[in-house]
Amino acid sequence: MTDAVSLKPKLGRFGAWLPTRSITPELTARIEALGYATIWIGGSPDADLAWVDPALAKTDSVQLATGIVNIWTAPARAVAESFQRIESAHPGRFLLGLGVGHREHTQEYAKPCDALVDYLDELDAAMVPTSRRVLAALGPRMLRLSAGRGAGAHPYLTTPEHTAKARELVGSSVFLAPEHKVVLTTDRDEARAIGRQYLEHYLSLSNYVNNFLRMGFTEDDVRRPGSDRLVDAVVAYGTPDEIARRLREHLDAGADHVAVQVLDGWPEDKLLQALRELAGPLLS
Repeated sequence: MTDAVSLKPKLGRFGAWLPTRSITPELTARIEALGYATIWIGGSPDADLAWVDPALAKTDSVQLATGIVNIWTAPARAVAESFQRIESAHPGRFLLGLGVGHREHTQEYAKPCDALVDYLDELDAAMVPTSRRVLAALGPRMLRLSAGRGAGAHPYLTTPEHTAKARELVGSSVFLAPEHKVVLTTDRDEARAIGRQYLEHYLSLSNYVNNFLRMGFTEDDVRRPGSDRLVDAVVAYGTPDEIARRLREHLDAGADHVAVQVLDGWPEDKLLQALRELAGPLLS
């Protein structure tokens, strides 16, 4: 199903990506006050999406997006009901990000693309518009599906070079919103240590490893805990201006929006300080 009028979501150029299943209304308001138009929530949120309504009620215009709802753990009918509830109360302020998760974490994992198509069919039947949903996509098949069955793609743990190839594959009308990790330090060794700590987990997941290999990284690069070359490619570090230049490479490569994940960004005040420092060069 394709909407009669397909419009890219308006999320601003940069958003904040938080690796947590929920977000408090207070934190939502504080991030909105920094100037970020969108907040992405990771961690495979539950189908009821109960945290969305109070967060949107506490704020004026910020949008919330899921990065991503896992189709194996969140039934389509329940997700559709949650979407309609949120959309009715807060029109245009919620973007549904969906994905198939990881083979290593899901016993039922089989024919993921077919399973996702069936899931999208259920969302279509429940009148969840394609213009308000994006798909987690890394490889060509999922990217093509995101172009045909949603507003576009939310690639995770990629590079501007991947963004350029994704844009070439899906065309100019499809929404493209990659995630990129950042560490706000000018100490290269510290940044690599923090980045490698986060990256090592993903190097045990076949979909990310295979995507890195497609992108031109070597077997040595993707061997845990990851080479310096790999860490430097997927984690931006340095001054706020230097980080902003790296993130804008995604925009130059064809991205519409970049979801910025601050590593080593907890407790909450530490996250907000990093987002505040980045807001100047990113949002001005």
